[in-house]
Amino acid sequence: MQKRFQCVVFSLILLSSVFQPLVLAQKPSTKTADLVLQNGAIYTVDAVRSWAQAVAIADGKIVYVGNDNEAKKFIGASTRVIDLQGKMVLPGFHDSHVHPISSGIELGECNLSEAKTVDEILDLIRRFAASHPTEKWIRGSGWQLPVFENGNPHKALLDKIVADRPVFLSAADGHSAWANSRALAIAGINQATPDPVNGRIERDPKSGEPTGTLRESATRLVTEFLPDYSDNDYLDGLRRALKLANAFGITSFQDASVDENELKTYAALDQRGELTARVNAAMYVSPTKGLAQIANLKALQRKYQSPNVRINSVKIFADGVIEPHTAALLEPYVGLGEERGKANWEASALNQMVAALDREGFQIHIHAIGDRAVRMALDAFAAARTLNGIRDSRHHIAHLELINPADIERFRKLNVIANFQPLWAYADPYITKLTEPFLGAERSRWLYPIGSVVKSGAVVVCGSDWSVSSLNPLDAMQVAVTRRGLEEGEGAAWHQEELVDLPTVLAGYTINGAYVNFQEREVGSIEVGKAADVIVLERNLFEVAKTEIHQARVLLTLLKGKELYRAANFDRH
Repeated sequence: MQKRFQCVVFSLILLSSVFQPLVLAQKPSTKTADLVLQNGAIYTVDAVRSWAQAVAIADGKIVYVGNDNEAKKFIGASTRVIDLQGKMVLPGFHDSHVHPISSGIELGECNLSEAKTVDEILDLIRRFAASHPTEKWIRGSGWQLPVFENGNPHKALLDKIVADRPVFLSAADGHSAWANSRALAIAGINQATPDPVNGRIERDPKSGEPTGTLRESATRLVTEFLPDYSDNDYLDGLRRALKLANAFGITSFQDASVDENELKTYAALDQRGELTARVNAAMYVSPTKGLAQIANLKALQRKYQSPNVRINSVKIFADGVIEPHTAALLEPYVGLGEERGKANWEASALNQMVAALDREGFQIHIHAIGDRAVRMALDAFAAARTLNGIRDSRHHIAHLELINPADIERFRKLNVIANFQPLWAYADPYITKLTEPFLGAERSRWLYPIGSVVKSGAVVVCGSDWSVSSLNPLDAMQVAVTRRGLEEGEGAAWHQEELVDLPTVLAGYTINGAYVNFQEREVGSIEVGKAADVIVLERNLFEVAKTEIHQARVLLTLLKGKELYRAANFDRH
């Protein structure tokens, strides 16, 4: 009995020692705040999803969260006070899969992302070429595959409007490109050119002549001839991206595939004090360079790692995308014989690479679209756990367009984070024209199964994959809770079983987004002691119709209490 009593006492002492620092950390300081937001609808996204009226910020940290009356204690002569008049406050948004630098560069090129018809696309190209007469190449991006039959635009369309210069235009999904005859000739692409490994040159079925559309690695046959971007091009691209991200309330992101040029760009902007987001960079892993490349990845990590730019992640592309049939499927595409798509890695090579990277302590971020690619990724993570043991790795798989239902529970069991791009989860032309017909009804039921993965207990995070799709998190949130297009209004959800609620998708863009980047102790929720990465929205998302979520505007974005963005006419007095 005495031993049992001693054990109880010891346990209580131990618990006290564990929890006392946490209690002290939450005890409000009474120091004068730099900024107090009051009279608001503050959704803290803390463990119990509590609400508050006011938040006080001092020296870049949150020092108080609670009611308006108690917040007055933090107001001094120099305190800036903002009466929110009921407006919503949230933690800053985290984009867990995005390509900021390349997308920012694209904003300065021939941008085709808003064009909805062939004529609109051609008109934009024609006008861009005319207004840039000294450009040696016409370079652009953003054309949508469903605009063209089978997602396969022809070089002849480009030849008619730009014959004197090479033209190279990446598709919106980043897995296809469109070139004119001049560009193909410069690259030496003709009837005799073989398809490269993990790539395809689209050809005329009768003559075998390249049509001008290139898939996956075949795009590199042309890109190696493109003029290199300058250091200023990279810097300007990142500046554009950060400005747009901050206006959408994004204060942290994971760049989903970087090389040394991009790491240099982040470092340069950081050193200039212009880096207005927390950056987590995932270095690209080549399927052709083997284990030898790991030494270089570690060297890059040591060279560019900093408090503001964390380089602890690597990126692997397991397959392509469904629309041009480059995603790896377990069963054949409908109507294409035995075609299942080709994985970028042999299973044994992927397992070996993942295990080696895991052993070196890297977080692994895998692109997987098809159900076979998803299974290969999960198998590789399982094999790494067997070889290396279990650690807090927070590996994640991005996109997850098609998951075999047998694999859904494996995310939770393997502690693999599901990284969805919710904006894609509705019946747009990509789905209705280029996906469902080639999968059939039974498989199509499991397209973007966000709800099922959430119900399984797995951690779910969200990202945009910009410039593939909108950078605005509110656009993606609306689709997640409606499974309908942004302008479609009320109506039946596409695969209603996979709907998620607003708290779930908000967590995916805040506290879970912080978690995937090992930042949950610093940011991701509005709690005393955390950094003041905070945003203000013009309306409470819980009080508007689900079909109006995307219409809400961000009014204020703070990073460590510093103003990054403020909407016109907000708090001008």
